[in-house]
Amino acid sequence: MPVKTVEEYIQKHTKWEKELLELHEMMLTTELEPTIKWGSPVYALNGKNVVGLSGFKNHYGLWFFNGALLKEHTAMLVNAQEGKTKAMRQIRLTAEDELNTSRLLPYVREAIQNQKEGKEIKANTSKKLVIPEEFGKMLRVDDELKQAFEKLTRGKQREYADYISEAKQEKTKLSRLEKIIPMIKAGGGLHDKYKNC
Repeated sequence: MPVKTVEEYIQKHTKWEKELLELHEMMLTTELEPTIKWGSPVYALNGKNVVGLSGFKNHYGLWFFNGALLKEHTAMLVNAQEGKTKAMRQIRLTAEDELNTSRLLPYVREAIQNQKEGKEIKANTSKKLVIPEEFGKMLRVDDELKQAFEKLTRGKQREYADYISEAKQEKTKLSRLEKIIPMIKAGGGLHDKYKNC
């Protein structure tokens, strides 16, 4: 069942419930507005995502949508997917870390200020679409798949192509192809289930 409120999200993450609640309360001291996007709490300014809150198996933390633009407060920031993520940065905390909201709040305030100034890192939408060989063969022999794939947005097409390309072994590529073919034929994107939570 998809969560509809920040409170539901926090209650669902029992391991980090106390910490997530503390972070949520810290966020409420700012001018950001809480909402749920992609199944997680997101705090926005004038409809623009600024900070997200998340709980995982081994850590919890804050996501900064344009965290790469933070200049004054960077010591705790990490890139979750080096080489893939251009703008987003996160602060990860574990059970061993002391949660110190007075240390975290300046990061949030700088992110808010950057948003007010209109600073953002634009996604590269001009990146060439490269179809992996195995996927290309499937598109050539299955007309229904080809037509469905061509109806998808360029971003969704790229997600599928990258998903196949990133697999190292042939058997992984084939199992991924098996998984995505019904998704493409249904007209969905690779990550739609997370976006609609």
